[in-house]
Amino acid sequence: MKRFIIILLIAFASPFLFVKDKESEEVEQRYDVIPDEAIRLRILANSDSEKDQQIKNIIRDEVKEEIDSWVGDMTDIEDARTYIKEHVEDLAKIINRTLQNEQVEQDFHVEYASDVPFPLKQYDDKLYPPGNYEAVLITLGEGKGANWWCVLFPPLCFVDFEYGSAIAEEEEEVEVKFFLFEWLGLS
Repeated sequence: MKRFIIILLIAFASPFLFVKDKESEEVEQRYDVIPDEAIRLRILANSDSEKDQQIKNIIRDEVKEEIDSWVGDMTDIEDARTYIKEHVEDLAKIINRTLQNEQVEQDFHVEYASDVPFPLKQYDDKLYPPGNYEAVLITLGEGKGANWWCVLFPPLCFVDFEYGSAIAEEEEEVEVKFFLFEWLGLS
């Protein structure tokens, strides 16, 4: 008899087990879509000091202008990939020249990789999910300052994108309990 009651209750409750709650559906709708086949640019400032952030923004403008001239008319991801990979050293020269012009002595590193980590980012009402993405990564000095990023290909960089907020993620442990199972002593 107990087995029959359990089966009956599960059959009754099953339609409710697969219903998405409204809040999680709204969060999904807030994610802005960046194509799977995209190349990003991420610049990590040395620190959060005003001077280091200013240098990051100057380098951002110089690098972005150069890359835009490379990929602006491209329509094929493979062409963009190849061109950017072959010209990463040109970006290093631009960064070096910019640092010299600004009279800043600072190490930097430029790399093109397929697994560059990006934080969750909010811009206006859109969320950009965290993850590892194909990107040009520029690390200035210690790279411990606020970062700036955009999508280079297809070109989706907006200068005011910098005012978006990186969101600190906290993983919450979620425990799912079913009242019915607890009530029947099955949990």
